[in-house]
Amino acid sequence: MLRVHFTADDVARVRVATAADPLWEITNSFQSLAEEDNALAFGDWRRMVRPLLGPADGLLAALLPPRGYSPDFLTPEPPDTPNAPGRGGTLDLESAVDTVLRTPRSVLRGDLRLLAASSERPQRLLLAGVRDLAEGEPAALRRLGATLHTYHRRALAPFSPHIRAQVDADLAARARAALTGGTDGLLASFRPVLRWEPPVLEADYPVQRELWLGGRGLLLQPSFFCARRPVMLAAPSPERAPVLVYPIQHTPGWARRRGATERDAELGVLLGRTRAAILEDVVTGRTTGELARRIGISGAAASQHTAVLRQAGLLLSVRRSRHVLHTITPAGLALLGGLPHPPFGR
Repeated sequence: MLRVHFTADDVARVRVATAADPLWEITNSFQSLAEEDNALAFGDWRRMVRPLLGPADGLLAALLPPRGYSPDFLTPEPPDTPNAPGRGGTLDLESAVDTVLRTPRSVLRGDLRLLAASSERPQRLLLAGVRDLAEGEPAALRRLGATLHTYHRRALAPFSPHIRAQVDADLAARARAALTGGTDGLLASFRPVLRWEPPVLEADYPVQRELWLGGRGLLLQPSFFCARRPVMLAAPSPERAPVLVYPIQHTPGWARRRGATERDAELGVLLGRTRAAILEDVVTGRTTGELARRIGISGAAASQHTAVLRQAGLLLSVRRSRHVLHTITPAGLALLGGLPHPPFGR
């Protein structure tokens, strides 16, 4: 069980990161590759990605066991800047990896010592060259940087438009919860993953942990590849706002690649003013009922039109309590003639 204790100052300093963090996605996704559970969300993706892994990924296998401790330095805390939630206002993969490679040698030694102590097979750490990494050897750091970039390019970059769209759909739901219910409404919107019982936020966790924020606030970080329960750094900075990484909803079958013929057939049925109007309206997020009222159609018709748009990959739908919230995808924005979102982690 994880219990996060808030003061009044902490409630006022709750933030939600505005995009996925590439380092957390690398960490969470690689650990997911070694698992078989949550097959509905990640089964197709695993079958596509596992054959692409190479010998260099053995370093990540040594650093990121599927369960238990993972080194904090691989997911460094973002700079604590009030106007730039997330990684200092940027989620650029290059900058994020550079931050990892600038980790002080004392931190590398400490984190990797903890990893060796918690590992069921500590000898594999030596075989993977982790000892050189613990000493801050330039060649070992360069190898780590290259491995992070290569893994991201193979396993995450091909799916970046959907990752971004799914995170945006979650953020739209969080924004609505905050607008209607303030911070209490926002924190309550994370059920059942997080349970807000003021002044404590609870979550299922592999170990018993009590965290007192002490006025630092909390950064809630959405993660596409976070599964089942939230995660945190083992030793967050005592000066900065801790980061709580939480899982988001997934659209079944998201990883399946579709041929051009199928997509063209789906786009062919999109012609018409009603669907164009729906696509324009969901840019800021709309429920099915809101679409029906704003466009002047029945709820059943709105559901039918959103289903077609969803099947074509132009919008995403997530359930929130009694409602379904629809948001546009990068492909939908491109069809409208707008600018698409920047690729995740690029």
